[in-house]
Amino acid sequence: MPAGDTVERALAAALYADDDTALDTGASLLAADPGADAELARRGEEFVRRAWERGWQPADVLRLVRRDLGEHHVLLAAEVITCEVKRYGQLPPRWAAQLAELPDRQWSSDRFSYATAVLELYRLLARLPAVEPVGPVPGSPLHAPPAAGEPRMLSRIRALLAKAEATGFPEEAEALTAKAQELMARHSLDEAALAHRTHARDVPGACRIGVDAPYETAKAILLDAVAAANRCRAVWNSALGFSTVVGFEADLEAVELLHTSLLVQGTAAMTKAEAGQRAGGRKRTKTFRQSFLMAYATRIGDRLASAAEGVVAESVSASDGLLPVLLARDVAVADRAQEMFPETVSTRVRGVTDLAGWQDGTAAADRAHMGQGRRPLRP
Repeated sequence: MPAGDTVERALAAALYADDDTALDTGASLLAADPGADAELARRGEEFVRRAWERGWQPADVLRLVRRDLGEHHVLLAAEVITCEVKRYGQLPPRWAAQLAELPDRQWSSDRFSYATAVLELYRLLARLPAVEPVGPVPGSPLHAPPAAGEPRMLSRIRALLAKAEATGFPEEAEALTAKAQELMARHSLDEAALAHRTHARDVPGACRIGVDAPYETAKAILLDAVAAANRCRAVWNSALGFSTVVGFEADLEAVELLHTSLLVQGTAAMTKAEAGQRAGGRKRTKTFRQSFLMAYATRIGDRLASAAEGVVAESVSASDGLLPVLLARDVAVADRAQEMFPETVSTRVRGVTDLAGWQDGTAAADRAHMGQGRRPLRP
């Protein structure tokens, strides 16, 4: 039987049925025909290519595969993605970083198990829904070549936040994070002023950030707070496990860096606080964590808003022409978000029932010094 026929029969049997019998039938056909392996790999690249056309990016695909399947499926997906992107001479912005995170090891097993895993992966890829695109599809013309490396300012910010997360001394973390926030704010305002002076055709873009279980509602609220403070809009897709952040490029970079750092700080603080609760004899781990992270996200939102207002007020007072520029950019971001997401709904927050978790989460947020001020907010 020609290899194409074997693959076609296997896919027809397995892709559009949910039962194990159909999957076993397809896997048996593939396992019995080693000559079909090349055609099977080619079809995988085709599925990935369709995913790009539906708005997905490498990190999005791997995140969903990891959530809905298994780690060996992630290895298979990474291999298919790596082969597919070799077709393109130039990739969209942000893709290089995503591809660098792909695992580079292979999964070995017997032919039947391997074929079963491949069909499970292809079944998921074939059913991916269309999502809002956050960049051009690979292979399409790019308006500007990607920058070589990242700006020195962002490298400094990344290094400061890494040190803040790693240090065991709160005072040092405070100083490092405050400095990083100061650099982020000035970088964003400098980019806005430069675009205005040079009449650059600077328009809002978008990126996707994973919001993983557990406690994804609290994590999405934290991301929304970080986005709002950095003049961006965040829209959470709870079904697919990510938020889309809309904003200008410098602000998107700040959101990604600061959100990651605050999530690391919050998780570490939650683990420490939970250990203290357990030492006192309490066992309500799940409700404590949910309440802790929700309080942390809520309080961080208040603190970020206050810090952002202070930075903008200081900059606007020093430059008469900056305020209209910032207002125009806010309108552009709002319009782009409305264009991408004409219909959104509010989500009710549930599960915040642990008072100790709420109090400890609020205290941890007060200690996460990310603004220019050094004193915690008071109720």
